[in-house]
Amino acid sequence: MKHKETMKRVLKFIRPYRGKIVLMLLLAVITVAATLYTPILIGNGVDTMIGEGEVFTGKLLKVLLTLGIVVFISAAAQWLMNLLTNQVTYRVVQDIRGQAFSHLLEVPVSYIDANQPGDILSRIVTDVSQFSDGLLMGFTQLFTGVITILGTIGFMMSISVRISVLVIFLTPVSLFVASFIASRTFRMFQEQSEKRAEMTSLVEELVGNQKIVQAFSYEERANERFGKVNEDLRVCGIKALFFSSITNPSTRFVNSLVYTGVGIFGAFTVIGGGMSVGQLTSFLNYANQYTKPFNEISGVVTELENALACAKRIFDFMDTPAAEPDVPGAHVLDKADGSISVENISFSYREDVPLLTDISIDVKPGQRTAIVGPTGCGKTTMINLLMRFYDVQKGQIVVSGYPIRELTRDSLRKNFGMVLQETWLKSGTIRENIAYGKPDATLEEVVEAAKHAHAHSFIKRMPQGYDTVITEDGGNISQGQKQLLCIARVMLMRPTMLILDEATSSIDTRTEVRVQKAFAELMEGRTSFIVAHRLSTIQEADLILVMKDGNIIEQGKHEELLAKGGFYAHLYESQFAAS
Repeated sequence: MKHKETMKRVLKFIRPYRGKIVLMLLLAVITVAATLYTPILIGNGVDTMIGEGEVFTGKLLKVLLTLGIVVFISAAAQWLMNLLTNQVTYRVVQDIRGQAFSHLLEVPVSYIDANQPGDILSRIVTDVSQFSDGLLMGFTQLFTGVITILGTIGFMMSISVRISVLVIFLTPVSLFVASFIASRTFRMFQEQSEKRAEMTSLVEELVGNQKIVQAFSYEERANERFGKVNEDLRVCGIKALFFSSITNPSTRFVNSLVYTGVGIFGAFTVIGGGMSVGQLTSFLNYANQYTKPFNEISGVVTELENALACAKRIFDFMDTPAAEPDVPGAHVLDKADGSISVENISFSYREDVPLLTDISIDVKPGQRTAIVGPTGCGKTTMINLLMRFYDVQKGQIVVSGYPIRELTRDSLRKNFGMVLQETWLKSGTIRENIAYGKPDATLEEVVEAAKHAHAHSFIKRMPQGYDTVITEDGGNISQGQKQLLCIARVMLMRPTMLILDEATSSIDTRTEVRVQKAFAELMEGRTSFIVAHRLSTIQEADLILVMKDGNIIEQGKHEELLAKGGFYAHLYESQFAAS
């Protein structure tokens, strides 16, 4: 069975709710039993009306009263069953989505870098929702359908074995139709899920970068890209819908064959005195009830195919290896002393494309180290390795006397404060964003950090000051203001070590001078790494590392490197040629 492993995993999520499921099955049995008893009562009612003037009113009223009670029991049991079904379904979906999101927080950065965010988003949000729809239908209809079929066979056998055999003989036709359709719909629904994820990724990319799209007149090409994906999704959807839509007509055709056969053979049996008219009426009702579940089950199969296709995508994501766990007995670094030693490290994102080769650095506590070089030389990669977003493939990095592989990731990262060129803010108040890394910070601490970052003045001009709500990623404030809030966030933390990656790239020159002074104060006595393209911002660094093609080709202080007249001097002269 192609879905065996997926189904096993779904059942693991269902297992904690087995008590409710047993109760659901019991209610399903009660519902079906009451429903199947109804045709018997209808047949008995028909038999009380033999002909004109020969109606047994007393018996008929008794039958009608019993019928009313049975219908009420059936309706109440079905309502309770649906209630329990909804509870179990949405609990299971909540558990799966919760585990998927928890796994997202554990996957290595390399996985996030290698996959489209829209695809991951589609798996956690859209695919889980599609799965819940199929699971809901499976619970409500599959159980009752199977029990209805078995119960109906029993009731039909009690009336006429010969006609029951005829009905059962035609059953495989319905099963064949359902199986034929199911075998083709899974692949199509899976392809539809993949195309839906591709569309989500594209829309997210274009919406999130709408200014770039318009600035470079990319609208027409964006429309073409969307049109192609939209067309592919339409074709996939039509194919999947076509096969799923022929389920109902096909099974109804089989149902009609069964009903016709029962009607013809039943009529001859009544004429021959083999059964009463009321019993034939009951049997025709059973024939309808017997074939109806096949109709529903085939629809359920289609929905389950879609649900299992979505579940497979979710489980494939959840099977992605998590980041390598901390080594057993990893040391918790409470407060780093600021010393960092990079010992003969080598690293590449792809085995066939080497990046960093045999890099060695010795950084003293409190030292300000600048990393400069052309784009793609490995500056940001060095930061990724220091933070253990990626692990080195050769050599080691030692922080405060401990190889970072022997430290817990959390304790290592808590000792670093980062301000990146790419700002990120969450939807919430300005105060919540500044206190992101220290949620228990007082308002006074938040204000003090904002003042040091020169963000206090523009915050006070906002409608509600520090309680002003900003949209996701700070869409209602300027890029420079977002950068100041990110700087204030680090100012509040006052970590042992700092990483500034083009931290003032979006700030005007006047504010930059003030922020540089604030950084100078913050960096006092702290080990700092400054990644910069503008060499004017790193002239006071204690050590400047000049990188090119993944190697450190020069290192020293600003004056020393200028005096050498090498690559750094050339970079510096090219930036200040005009002056």
